[in-house]
Amino acid sequence: MRLGVWTQGCELACPGCMSRHTWDRAGGVRTPVVDLLARWQEALDRGASGLTVSGGEPCDQPAALGAFLRGADELRSATGVRAAPDGGAPDLLVYTGYEDDELTAEQRAALATADAVVTGRFKVAEPTDLVWRGSANQRLCPRTELGRLRYGPHLTRVRRPHDAGLQVVVDRRAEDGTWPMRWYGIPRRGDLTAWEREGARRGLSVSAPSWRA
Repeated sequence: MRLGVWTQGCELACPGCMSRHTWDRAGGVRTPVVDLLARWQEALDRGASGLTVSGGEPCDQPAALGAFLRGADELRSATGVRAAPDGGAPDLLVYTGYEDDELTAEQRAALATADAVVTGRFKVAEPTDLVWRGSANQRLCPRTELGRLRYGPHLTRVRRPHDAGLQVVVDRRAEDGTWPMRWYGIPRRGDLTAWEREGARRGLSVSAPSWRA
């Protein structure tokens, strides 16, 4: 069980991104770092084994990202929890579309307390079955002892054929009669189109999907 935080705004705009609705920097909801840290504390109290920060592009907000990750690191240390299955402390994982050599000094400083970082643009023409990556060019980079313990054994692990790449959450019915749905995860190439087609075959139409926003 992990806490997930998605930042809003991304100038990289990778073709084929399933989260185009996160590109607009003016979208989303402005949330103080202190409020995010309160949610992280709640997650720790419930036994969360880690924090994942994705987007959008987290590194486009380096000051806020750094403050959040430093605070998250301090809270996990102060809490002294050992919630993860391997007995380690909860880890901090960040996804960025930037390559490591593209990061500015400020962005590197923001990532200083991250245990692992997934780097690289999403490239729809380079599909992969490597776990926790969207395309074959992306790299999973452990950065701390905890990161190497938690992620080192999985650098070359691939998903099994029937592993679920997505989780779907259905929200309350909207006033216009539609059912808002949220998708989490990394689909295989063609999964979203196949899901739409199967839904249509069963009488379920999809409107305004995030991958065509």
